[in-house]
Amino acid sequence: MTLTNHNDWTSRLTSQMRRIPPRRLTVVDQTTPRPAVWMAGAGVALLALVGASAPNHNTLRTPIPWLRLPAMPGTVSQTATTTAIVLSCGGALGLLKAHERGWRPDARLLFRLGALTALAIANLTPVGSSDTASYATYGRIAALGGDPYVTTPARLGGAYAHLVSQAWRNTPSVYGPVATWWQSTAAFIGQERPWLTIWALMLANAAVFVGTGYLLLRTADDPVRAGLMWSVNPLLIGVLVAGGHLDTLVAGLAVCTIHLARKTTLWHQDLIVGGLVGLACGVKISACLLGLGLAWPLLRSGAWRAAARQACAAALTLAALYGAYGAHALVPLSAASRLVSTSSLWAVFDQYATAFLGPRGTAAIVGVLWPVVMLALACTLRRRTAPSAPAVAALPFSLAFAWVLAAPWSMPWYTALAWAVAAVFNQGRPTQYLTMATAVLALSHNSGGHGWTW
Repeated sequence: MTLTNHNDWTSRLTSQMRRIPPRRLTVVDQTTPRPAVWMAGAGVALLALVGASAPNHNTLRTPIPWLRLPAMPGTVSQTATTTAIVLSCGGALGLLKAHERGWRPDARLLFRLGALTALAIANLTPVGSSDTASYATYGRIAALGGDPYVTTPARLGGAYAHLVSQAWRNTPSVYGPVATWWQSTAAFIGQERPWLTIWALMLANAAVFVGTGYLLLRTADDPVRAGLMWSVNPLLIGVLVAGGHLDTLVAGLAVCTIHLARKTTLWHQDLIVGGLVGLACGVKISACLLGLGLAWPLLRSGAWRAAARQACAAALTLAALYGAYGAHALVPLSAASRLVSTSSLWAVFDQYATAFLGPRGTAAIVGVLWPVVMLALACTLRRRTAPSAPAVAALPFSLAFAWVLAAPWSMPWYTALAWAVAAVFNQGRPTQYLTMATAVLALSHNSGGHGWTW
């Protein structure tokens, strides 16, 4: 090539390059989302104020005596609790949105901040639900040698039964054997002092919440996002920690199970996965959704043996747990399955259908239809999850979230399983729906078991 030709070729190449528009550089936004941080902090602070101002309309009747402020009037506590939930929802959405845009705080700092907040909240009177009083009462029955699946809080009587919500005083335990042993251990510590039993339950629950956050820090696909979704999530701190709910334990077991299931290659690992599912079902039977979500991808891929090993291990574990009490421990679950909560999709149908078909006919129709609706919602959510989410996490998340939306009886703390699975892998847009659904349920159920008195 001559010098002249070379110069012509260079000039033509330079001219073509000038026509190519410059590529835009993606700038990672490291700016702290101050409005979201302030909203999240204000939400948690307001909820802590309600717990410290017990007894009031949104807390248990017996306060934990470590930190007590003057009791709030009912209207004030209800306003503060509602405001806290709205702020927590806005804060959670804002933090997750900022992370999507590139905000990357230190994951270890998020965990430490969440751990300190959870342990501080656990020393206050439970807010938003009277379930911890029911836990304590069932534990007291078991600690005295009774059977909480037969003996009701009303039959126990005394200081414990007085704290249980009127709607549950004549209902035996609907929780699994693992939950009963958990509750009886706390009651053994508390003895005749219900507040001490409740405090022990709150501290143990907070420890599980912190432990789950640490496990997510070490195993999640994105530790920063997992910390925002779990450790410092103001909605979960309010619903799970301030409420002291057993669903935290189910969520912790779910994170362990997902972590093992996504890398299992040996037969004994399948048995461990199944055993963990059985333990989770031994806390609350709704954890069977986790087992179904893990089994379906195995069956579709032809891994029948792995699915059979997991299913058998889960069934044997559950049989061994319930064997300590007998099959009658499952009877209360049947009665509870016919309940319909006010925020449920079935509330309006239940109200009008009962007038024409009666309670039994309406319950039968709802019992047939809601699983169908749940599966349809699960399929829809599965299609909307992020493509990067593996089936081992996407299917359990879709089932758990669909159950919350479709079940006749649904509470905000029931979302714990979906939150835990979503924190392991990014589920995409459905996470925003989960945040809003949790907030709506929390707004509908936050009166501490006293009912609404607006």
